[in-house]
Amino acid sequence: MAKKILITGNEAVVEGALAAGCKFYAGYPITPQNELIAYMAQKLPESGGVFLQAESELSAINMVFGASATGFRAMTSSSSPGISLKQEGISYIAGAELPAVIVNMMRGGPGLGNISPSQADYFQATKGGGHGDYHSIVLAPGSIQECYDLMLVAFDLADKYRTPVIILGDGLIGQMMEPLVRQGAEHKVKDYAKPWALTGCKGRKQNIVRSLYLGQGALEKVNLRLQERYQKIIQEEQRSQSFQIEDCDFVLVAYGTMSRIAKGAVLALRKKGIKAGLIRPVSLWPFPEKIIAEAAKKVKAFLVIEMSYGQMLEDVRLSVAGKAPVHFLGRGGGEIPSEEEIVKKIEGVNKK
Repeated sequence: MAKKILITGNEAVVEGALAAGCKFYAGYPITPQNELIAYMAQKLPESGGVFLQAESELSAINMVFGASATGFRAMTSSSSPGISLKQEGISYIAGAELPAVIVNMMRGGPGLGNISPSQADYFQATKGGGHGDYHSIVLAPGSIQECYDLMLVAFDLADKYRTPVIILGDGLIGQMMEPLVRQGAEHKVKDYAKPWALTGCKGRKQNIVRSLYLGQGALEKVNLRLQERYQKIIQEEQRSQSFQIEDCDFVLVAYGTMSRIAKGAVLALRKKGIKAGLIRPVSLWPFPEKIIAEAAKKVKAFLVIEMSYGQMLEDVRLSVAGKAPVHFLGRGGGEIPSEEEIVKKIEGVNKK
């Protein structure tokens, strides 16, 4: 039987990265993900990897660019203001078609805000964030176990599609502790061929990793190749979990930490005789539009719940496509909607 350990979400991310074969990390401290960088500083060198505390967030993301260009599995992490500083580098990584994993444990904003948990970086993560026509795959863990498990998925997807992958958590899921079961020998790190990597060019044509294309039409060809890749990701990589949606009249849609509270609200509403269910997006990009669209054919209404003022709300509305009413409940600035608020909101919708 696999042994359980008690661990924080930040530490579980590190354990998952190590299991996935991460060999390079560069980062800069910021609350509420400092436990991640501290734990990585201890653990990565023990497994033969390279840990660097950079002099800034800008330095860290560009170090990841360099390490990834040589074919190593590389990552960085930060929290909201720090991720903003990394956006130029993330765009460069996307433009150079390099795999990389970026972890954001979100805090309240805008600006320096506070160190309380938030989900207000959804737009930044799912709509690009930096300049240019690019996307990052975005995965949202809902438990400490998923902080670990989704790191394995993230590194594989990054290599498979040669693209940045963002793990979008929040300060609460980074700080809380839960039991974790680490995958043992049964987990095999996928060995993706990387003929593009900068590994020395004796006996072959040299590789050039770049995002600058000045020839007439050259950049458009790169963009068209990226868009074709993104369409494949949209079709093949939508991820979600559902809870009691088979017979429900009302679907709650929430991700990450907020989905845990929403699940409690579903159970409370069921006790009151109101048939509620939950859809939890695990991939925020690509957004799980298929399951939302299917549910929209048979339910009375949706309620989107976020620790923000309505960012995922837009994607739910697009997926529902007018087939059912979409209501919203959200709080910002590090505040969290409660189970009681959710129940009250659905009761009000049910009376209409």
